[in-house]
Amino acid sequence: VRLPLVVESFTTVRYDFKDDVDLEALVNDMNSSLESLYSTCSSQQTESAPLLHNGQNSCSHHHHIQHNQPRQQVLRRSQPMHILAFRRLQVEEQQLRTSSLPAIPNPFPELCSPASSPVLSPGSLPPREPSSDKYIVKIFSEDGIGKVVEIPADMTARDLCQLLVYKSHLVDDNKWSLVEHHPLLGLERCLEDHELVVQVQAFMNSDSRFLFRKNYAKYEFFRNPLTFFPEHMVAWCQESDHTIPPSQLLQNFLSTSSCPEIQGHLYMKEVGRKSWKKVYMFLRRSGLYCSTKGTSKEPRHLQLLADLEESNIFTVTLGKKHHGAPTDYHFCIKPNKTRGEMKELRMLCAEDEQSRTCWMTAFRLFKYGIVLYQNYGVPQQTKTLLSHFSAPVRSVSENSLVAMDFSGRIGRVIDNPVEAQSAAMEEGLVWRRKTRMHILGSHSPLHHSSLNSVIHIAQLWFYGRITREESHRIIHQQGQVDGLFLLRVSQSNPKAYVLTLCHHQKIKHFQILPCEEDGQVFFSLDDGVTKFTDLIQLVEFYQLNRGVLPCKLKHPCTVVAL
Repeated sequence: VRLPLVVESFTTVRYDFKDDVDLEALVNDMNSSLESLYSTCSSQQTESAPLLHNGQNSCSHHHHIQHNQPRQQVLRRSQPMHILAFRRLQVEEQQLRTSSLPAIPNPFPELCSPASSPVLSPGSLPPREPSSDKYIVKIFSEDGIGKVVEIPADMTARDLCQLLVYKSHLVDDNKWSLVEHHPLLGLERCLEDHELVVQVQAFMNSDSRFLFRKNYAKYEFFRNPLTFFPEHMVAWCQESDHTIPPSQLLQNFLSTSSCPEIQGHLYMKEVGRKSWKKVYMFLRRSGLYCSTKGTSKEPRHLQLLADLEESNIFTVTLGKKHHGAPTDYHFCIKPNKTRGEMKELRMLCAEDEQSRTCWMTAFRLFKYGIVLYQNYGVPQQTKTLLSHFSAPVRSVSENSLVAMDFSGRIGRVIDNPVEAQSAAMEEGLVWRRKTRMHILGSHSPLHHSSLNSVIHIAQLWFYGRITREESHRIIHQQGQVDGLFLLRVSQSNPKAYVLTLCHHQKIKHFQILPCEEDGQVFFSLDDGVTKFTDLIQLVEFYQLNRGVLPCKLKHPCTVVAL
């Protein structure tokens, strides 16, 4: 109750500063006002008076002072006032007010204006510095082992992948990705490089998780667009009489002035039912539409199914029996801000893998546009700067190593890159020879079981005894690009191996059979025409030569432990 009176006595004196007064008289007047203020606080008077607002006439202030508080001195109004002294007094006045009065917030801010409210409005506060809050994110590898990482709020998916590559001492070839995985729904998608990890995690369920894995097909459509966008699915290509060059096709997708369109038949699961319906759909920048009358494009026959800005596209990892899908090539469109209820999901199914890849790639291009091309260009610029290195870009810990030569009396650092590379190859060959001699014994014929357990078991591309379906799943997860491969033990012949290779988005299997010659076991892909003493030699040969394969071995399927 005492606060309005105290503020009034002080505010009244302040409004007298608007007139031209003498500095000495102002100081005396200020001292007398402070004495009256302290006496008012000590005597605990109960009377109150309304607050004065800025903008009132000064004549009303003088009239109010004459009735409530006698003037101690007569102010001379003919003297000019020093501006610096006036500002100094205002600062002292503000400091005294904040130190003498308790900071009591207004309990009813909606009943008064922001100017008269004792609570500071957000606009009156000084600008805040960027938030330095840290968030805890748990990342899982393919083997189910998790790793907890503390990241800032503005860390993107690319930055987090770079951090994991550095901490796990992996080869940084710009093929790593962060995957949003929903095990109960059987959905997953690769985060775009520019997406903020904290924002994505905010809309994930408690059972959802982030996976760290390779993805070779993330930007493959920029290198080979005709494979991802067949002409019969692109409306713009059908309207043209001649063949569209790949560069013009991509430019049409990325340009905001163009209106590309993906069209074709898709199976759609009806909401609340187990049945699927085949409908003709159109994918545009504005969203995904289905035609209610055949293949008609008329606006009155189009029904909006999903808005691209408010949705994300996911791959369905569960088998077709789980959802009763007509084919294995199904995908899902999920709204961004939903927790993933089945009634909110839009389940779709394509005829083949190429059709599904076209729909999903076009969805990303229509949603993000030129941002995807900028994400693709960042590692390409880095590769250009490091083009004089023949090997992929390595992590910082690996780059800190140097090649040494200990053939002489003292060791020396090998400065010549060519000499260092040849020394590394020679060291690897010596290690392989020593391993064979140690396990198999010198001058003994090469035994298949010993070779299986020693020579290639530690290679990244060897997966041991996995099923045919499991090899398909791994190929799908890491991107169906030409040359993606892995080796596994054959299920039909325990002494043989199988090379699983991806070519033109199709997965093919080639059996590696053992053959014996002069008491020594060899391995061959072409019925003994080309023989290899171990699987490492076989893989190295077909990485350089296509041979009987449809393409060279380019990308090994890699599963790492964090």
